[in-house]
Amino acid sequence: MTKTPDFAKAMQDMMAAFPVDAAAFQNAFKTQAAMGEKLSKVALEAAEKSTEISSKWAKDTIAKLGETAKAKTDASEYTKSLTDFASAAAEMAAENMAAFAEIAKKVQMETVELMLAAGKDASEEAQAVVKKAAAEVTSVAKKAAATAATAAK
Repeated sequence: MTKTPDFAKAMQDMMAAFPVDAAAFQNAFKTQAAMGEKLSKVALEAAEKSTEISSKWAKDTIAKLGETAKAKTDASEYTKSLTDFASAAAEMAAENMAAFAEIAKKVQMETVELMLAAGKDASEEAQAVVKKAAAEVTSVAKKAAATAATAAK
């Protein structure tokens, strides 16, 4: 009589040999950590520059405001002093807002560059892992088929 092939054994062998590449998980973690580090660096540099701008803006405003607080001999000098302060404050606001916009633009550009690079790297890594896994699965499937064919005889 013919012997019934043991497909359960073939499936167990195939699943035991199924490639689980721990190195791929480690590489993915390392890549993610490196990406997080780069993004943190971009954010921290932006925060530092923003803080410098805010600090300078506050110091300049206080200095200009100090001029308006000085005692004047004529009442019209107070009006001129306040007008000069308002004009200077508007000019400083425009300059500082432009500086903040430059920081935001730089952060946006650097973030997009990092994301594009990460996407490219991830795509390349995924392709390599899929090719390797496909080759290993094909090899295991062929071995399992050969084992099943041998068992069937």
